[in-house]
Amino acid sequence: MMFLHSAMERLANTEWSIALHESQYAYSIVESVHVWALCLFVGFAVLLDLRLVGLIFRGVPVSHMTGRILPWTKVGFVVMVISGVVLFYAIPLRTYHNVFFRVKAVLLILAGLNAFVFHNGIHRRVSDWDLNLPPPRAAKLAGVCSLILWAAIVFSGRLIAYNWFDCGKVQPALVSAFAGCTPDMIDPYQ
Repeated sequence: MMFLHSAMERLANTEWSIALHESQYAYSIVESVHVWALCLFVGFAVLLDLRLVGLIFRGVPVSHMTGRILPWTKVGFVVMVISGVVLFYAIPLRTYHNVFFRVKAVLLILAGLNAFVFHNGIHRRVSDWDLNLPPPRAAKLAGVCSLILWAAIVFSGRLIAYNWFDCGKVQPALVSAFAGCTPDMIDPYQ
């Protein structure tokens, strides 16, 4: 843990990180791009997930939806990841220790696994079940999991902006441990 903390400190002290964080406009622009890309990605993902669950566009084959939606979803995903990495780079130490960032990171991994399993599993046989109502249980489960995970990712991502659990604050030991804070990081005058 101390290795990662030290690496984040070094990253935070780079010229580009400082410039990005202290810029009057750059950080806000990158953050806005991140939110727009998130809207693009999650918006189309929700459409596909709701179709998989069988709640919307029941007469539209899933293969037609994925054929039209996935290219836009991929663009949104790429821009969202790049802008997210830049946001992390701007304030790496604080973000690394942020409880909500850690929750978001775990949820992103789970969402990625869900998408991987879906696209390399049931979706490979989409022509067999394209118009079935209801869709196969595995497709519905992937859609439900995706909806839940992306709602939680957006929620936790939004909470990253708040410093309720920064290492410099006195907080419960469990929160400090989860955030990777050590006793020497706590400000005794808080």
